[in-house]
Amino acid sequence: MKNTILFLLLFFFISVASSQDIWIVKDSINGAPRSVATSFVANGEGFVATGLDASGFRRKMYSYTYWQDDWDSETSIGGVNGSGLARGSASSFSLNNKGYVCLGQGDNSPFLNDLWEYNPNTKVWTQKASFIGEARRSAVAFVIDTLAYVGTGIANSGLKKDMFSYNANTNSWSSISDFGGTARKEAVAWGFGYQAFVATGDDGIYRDDFWMYTPATDSWTQKANFPGVPRKGAVAWGIFPSGFVTTGEDGNFNFLKDLWEYNFYADTWTQRADFIGPARSNAIAFVLQGIAFVGSGYDGIFYDDMYAYTRVLGVNSLENSEITIFPNPVKDVFNVQSKVQMNDFQLFDNAGRNVSNEVQVNTTNNGFQVYRNSLPAGNYSAVLTQKETGINYTAKVIFL
Repeated sequence: MKNTILFLLLFFFISVASSQDIWIVKDSINGAPRSVATSFVANGEGFVATGLDASGFRRKMYSYTYWQDDWDSETSIGGVNGSGLARGSASSFSLNNKGYVCLGQGDNSPFLNDLWEYNPNTKVWTQKASFIGEARRSAVAFVIDTLAYVGTGIANSGLKKDMFSYNANTNSWSSISDFGGTARKEAVAWGFGYQAFVATGDDGIYRDDFWMYTPATDSWTQKANFPGVPRKGAVAWGIFPSGFVTTGEDGNFNFLKDLWEYNFYADTWTQRADFIGPARSNAIAFVLQGIAFVGSGYDGIFYDDMYAYTRVLGVNSLENSEITIFPNPVKDVFNVQSKVQMNDFQLFDNAGRNVSNEVQVNTTNNGFQVYRNSLPAGNYSAVLTQKETGINYTAKVIFL
């Protein structure tokens, strides 16, 4: 689907003027319009595989090239001998620059437990160790560091909340702590840094609760509830330090298009510019070059459209405030000076770990003085809270 420049520019300027967000129409996904497909990123490209179209479940896969805004046909899941592997409501993830697809529902199998690895360099699918939990569909999947995590969903025995980790290097699965919320299907998830997040879904009623998983302690912590309408079949993605949730279906069978951003530092949600395509559920989403791509799905008809979303920094970034950090880059110590009163300072590393206890922070008359101590070189995020409003300001700090 190629659209006119006028159409693209119209959405560009409407989005920027109204919300500092940019949604742009992109090239449509090849093949028949579909729902309950799955997606992953490998070799700098986005991949969309499997799904349900008007003729039934499919195993076909297509790749998206960011700089060409174009889709190409790829090897179907299972390769030439993959007959019978067509499915929908599968889960997927990326590890070691390879893509993985597992679980789901097929024409003759309501619940699947197989796992397939795709190598984008050789264009070959390889079957890997099967999922060790009960076969299921509509589960969540996310990646933290070198491990993938898969769980929740619906199985023959009913809704599930058990979770499992997968190690691609040893091709092995392990059981971890159950999801912290209720057993459910069609939730959303994303991972970054040292944590992952799971929200929404259907446990008999549609949910708005929100949970964080920390693998270091194998524990779940409930966070600020998702403020949108409770829903199932939404999509989500993470671009540190933010997570985003959009689309889905509510308990009154309404399809949705609102977009919400979660701030990891503040544990708060902000509504962003609505998805510009038709409202829908069971879409797909992936991230390339810091840009989110959202498309496919169903609202009574199947879709093959695709849209790109870019979050533009708002007025609460340090670059647009009356706050100064100097020197930056930093060798040993830096100063934070502010014309508004700040009552809290935190420092996070590039993976999202709070390292505030590893530096010395002294309060000054107009801000803070921060001593690096033995903190390694690299990029960090300073997070400050404004006393009267509770607004969080963030900025990058570079230690040499």
